[in-house]
Amino acid sequence: MRVYESDVPGVGRKFELELTGEKSVVVVVHHDGRCELFRRDGPDADGEKILDLKGEQANRLGSILEGAYFESVDVDSLSVPLGEAIIEWVEVTEASPVAGETLAESDIRSETGTSIIAIQRAERTISNPPPETELHVGDLLVAVGTREEQAELAALIRPEPPSE
Repeated sequence: MRVYESDVPGVGRKFELELTGEKSVVVVVHHDGRCELFRRDGPDADGEKILDLKGEQANRLGSILEGAYFESVDVDSLSVPLGEAIIEWVEVTEASPVAGETLAESDIRSETGTSIIAIQRAERTISNPPPETELHVGDLLVAVGTREEQAELAALIRPEPPSE
């Protein structure tokens, strides 16, 4: 991920973080500590303001993003009420072989052992999706399965590009 940093005269500093595709996030930190967060869908697109935070709010959000408010744990030593199963989220990308297929056609359950318990699509969630649900690029699949099964799902949904 690349980060571009520049001065904004009379305002403060601007940071632009490249995301997937041509999307980016722009953060403008004002001299007074105020922070604005914008989303850009392409290099020539105008930024859409997402947040305008006061200095204290910006500092708290920064601490959360940095991990100061969250203590990670050794996931291999966690005990959960699902036994060996865990819940993971995997995004269907343009490179996903299952994009455009239905759940039944993708055969995810028999291929990986995971069960898709929900699909987050845009602003809605499809709970317990039926087999005829078509998988779209950008869908976030919510799956339950063991760590090994989740790894197989990730490999299926986000295949590694061929090495040259």
